[in-house]
This record gives sequence, C-alpha cells and structure tokens, in this order.
Amino acid sequence: MTKYISILRGINVGGKRKILMKDLKELYHNLGFLNVETYIQSGNVIFDSDFNSELDRNKISNKIEKAIFEKYAFEVPVILRTKEELLHIQSLNPFIQSEKEEGNLINNLHLTFLESIPMAENIEKSKEIESKTTDKFEIIENNIFIFCNDKYHTSKLTNNFFEKKLKTKATTRNWKTIKKLGELISKK
Repeated sequence: MTKYISILRGINVGGKRKILMKDLKELYHNLGFLNVETYIQSGNVIFDSDFNSELDRNKISNKIEKAIFEKYAFEVPVILRTKEELLHIQSLNPFIQSEKEEGNLINNLHLTFLESIPMAENIEKSKEIESKTTDKFEIIENNIFIFCNDKYHTSKLTNNFFEKKLKTKATTRNWKTIKKLGELISKK
C-alpha cells in the first residue's frame, strides 16, 4: 500500500465548484481507496492505494478527475504526492533557515504543487515576473516555494500565472496547511 495525498485545484472557492468533504471522502471510498481522510474545504485528501508506480499515479489522478466530473459536471485538476514526497518537500523550502524563522514567516510562505517537472525554457519564462513583484519564488523539482511580502491573494504568483508559463497544472496551499498535512499523513 502507498499513502498518497491528492491536492485538488479550485474547489469551494468563492462559493463555486462546491464539493462537501464528506461527499468527496465517499467518492474516494467508492473508487476503492482506503483510509480516506480529508483536511479543510480546499480539497486535500489523504488515502491509501495499492497503485504505486508513476504510471499508476497518472491512472489515480485521471480516475479521481473523471469521477468528480461525472458526479459534479465540472473539471477539477488533481495533483498527487506520496507521503514520502510530501514530507521531503517540507525540508526543501529555501525560504526557511530554522524552525524559529519558519514560525515567524509562516503567514508569508506558500507551496504550489505542479503536476510535472517543468521544462527549463519554461522555467526561464516564469522568471520574467521577478522584476514586476516583490514576492519571491523558487522552483524545485515539481514544486514552487513562494514567499509573499503581503497576502497571497494580492500576489502575481498565481496558479494561472505558473500554469501559463510552465505549461503544467498547478495548485497552491499556504504553509500552515502544508505543515498540517505533513502531521496528518505522518500519523498513518
């Protein structure tokens, strides 16, 4: 069994594309996933699956996306990480030098999950924004670590920006959520 977290993009935002977490949990159970647990309304689902290869990961994402579309009639991108990947991601944040610093910066930190590792030329295109914002970002593997000087919702470093520049699906969570997901996935 492999423990996964699926991060859904754009549900329950501004009253649109509404999915209740109890319904989402049931949908995952109906797809054959085990030990399903959700965290907050933004679409974070921890579950177990006997699929464990990269090819299987694509099948899982597609299976979940298809089931959501069939039930709700709207598309929701689903990005997966394993337990090990999520815990490893937490150690990579280039904006954190110490645990104390993490506590002081936690409201400024965000993580954008990418569906795939972007091509080098697309990463270069994304850097064009650096002169237009005081916010900072660093792309590491298939993740983008973001430091916002102000609120994330005022930043130019949005999912849409990164999807357009990097040519891959993206969804973002604040660092408090990332820390909590790490705690939850570690308990199982």
